[in-house]
Parts: sequence; C-alpha cells; structure tokens
Amino acid sequence: MNVEQALNEFKKAGALLDGHFILSSGLHSDRFLQKALVFQDAKRTAKLCKALAAKVREEVGDEITAIVSPAVGGIVPGYEMGRQLGLPAMYVERVDGQFQLRRNFSLKKGQKVLMVEDIISTGVSSRECIAAIRKTGAKVVAACCLIDRSGGKAKVGVPLIALAEWKVQAWPAGKLPPHLRGTKAVKPGSRGLA
Repeated sequence: MNVEQALNEFKKAGALLDGHFILSSGLHSDRFLQKALVFQDAKRTAKLCKALAAKVREEVGDEITAIVSPAVGGIVPGYEMGRQLGLPAMYVERVDGQFQLRRNFSLKKGQKVLMVEDIISTGVSSRECIAAIRKTGAKVVAACCLIDRSGGKAKVGVPLIALAEWKVQAWPAGKLPPHLRGTKAVKPGSRGLA
C-alpha cells in the first residue's frame, strides 16, 4: 500500500480534515487525521494494519514476541497489529503523567517488542512509550505507525516503520501562518496539552 492508497482510506472514512487544529504535541496544523473515524470501521482498520504488518515482517522478520502501544490512540491499531502478527497486544497508560503497563500486563526481561502507534507527528508519545517498555527490561526492536506526519523526520530512538510518510506542516502557537491567524482552533486529540 502506498501513501496515496493509505491516505485514501482516511479520505473515504471522512477522516482527512482541513481547518485549524491543535495537535497532541501542542503544535498547530491546517490538516488533521481523525483516526477514530478510520478505527470505527474494523474492515478498514484491518486492511491498513495488514499492509503495515507486511512491512514490519519484511523489515524486522519474526523476532518480535509482543506488541505494546500508547493509550489511547494506539490501542486499536496495536490490537489489530497483534491480530495480524499473531502476537499478544498490550498498552501503556499514563499514571501521574508517565506511561506504564497496568491491568496485569507484563513483559519479560529481554523480550523483543514492537511499539505500535496510530499517527506520529513529533514522536513524543512514541519515545515515552518506548521508555516505559525499556523500564520493564524488555527490548524495543522497532516502532511502527500507520501515518508518519513528519515525513520521516520524527526520531523515536529505534527504527520506525510507517505505512505512509506524509509531511504536514505544523507551527507553534506564536508563529501561525496568515491563513490560521484569527481562526478558531479545535483540539480533536485525546492528550490534554494546551
């Protein structure tokens, strides 16, 4: 699946939005991928994750033994990647601002893990998730995501496998381009940054 085909799945789901958005990173953008609209369709989510799983198998092989995703956005693609790869899928949640495994999820020392994200913009949540996995003694072999909004620029500390790279501009609140200045910003994501 190429970039155009992956983005077309978002378009068909009504999930490729234009406007003024505040991303979970705190940056502002005029494009937003509302992945929840994609994830409500199990067949569409399976199609995207099947293509991503094929890329993961090609690049990493079969050394991975578990999937870990950051809550909330990574839960659905993490589960589906677990199903596609035949592996257990779990997720980390924020406790006092820090990601950690809960709900009796556990990893063994040295266990080889794939970190699965939905969409990466700056890579902050991915790096935090990877740090939480490493605290358990497990090894993060690679990270993957459906869409890398940084166009390949985000660094997460391990090899990053994206189904599609799509460079979308984003700006700090104090440096908005003219077409966004004076327009009302909406914050459609799940993280509580201002």
